[in-house]
Amino acid sequence: MKQIILGIATVLIFTACAKKSKTCCKQHKETVIPTDEIIVINTKFGEIKAVLYEETKAHKANFLKLTKEGFYDSTTFHRIISGFMIQGGDPNSKDEDPNNDGQGGPGYTVPAEFFSQFEHKRGALAAARIGGPSNPDKRSSGSQFYIVEPKEGTHFLDKNYTVFGEVFEGLEVVSRIALQPKNTRDRPKVNILMTITTETVPRDSVTAWTGYQYPVIIKEEGAE
Repeated sequence: MKQIILGIATVLIFTACAKKSKTCCKQHKETVIPTDEIIVINTKFGEIKAVLYEETKAHKANFLKLTKEGFYDSTTFHRIISGFMIQGGDPNSKDEDPNNDGQGGPGYTVPAEFFSQFEHKRGALAAARIGGPSNPDKRSSGSQFYIVEPKEGTHFLDKNYTVFGEVFEGLEVVSRIALQPKNTRDRPKVNILMTITTETVPRDSVTAWTGYQYPVIIKEEGAE
């Protein structure tokens, strides 16, 4: 009889510990702070920091991939227009021939991702692309991007070019780059080199800096 009582007591203790462990595990999960990877564009004029939108998944994944591979390092802002935008990300800008800038890429394009809430406001980060009838689907360049410079934005480009992020720090750097001396093809007379890195930050911080609200992911019932 004592053995039976002892056995029951052991089972009850084990069950209680298991429940407590599961509760602790859930509490631990709830305290995990969601983070995101922002991008940091480093130039001689200063840093430009931007968030990449979660909704534009293909563009975000591609930009982060290229960044981590070092693809953008030593490329330049090869096209600058004050009151419009600054453009970069072309691997051709690494070579000695300035005439082929704007024609290069990683060898592929990215499907367009248009969302009405993402407009060409000041600081918008968008993908360059080939225009005209040869690109009816408005597919984006695999690497070239531009940043909108004027305060009023460039809204005539909305839903024609994919906006996949926004600058939240370094807008004054964007404006300074846009004002640099250039030739008749809008190419800076002196190369404006860049390196791009990533930085992991809390999502709450990104929302506080930009107002951007991350999409809510609703888990199915019973999912851990």
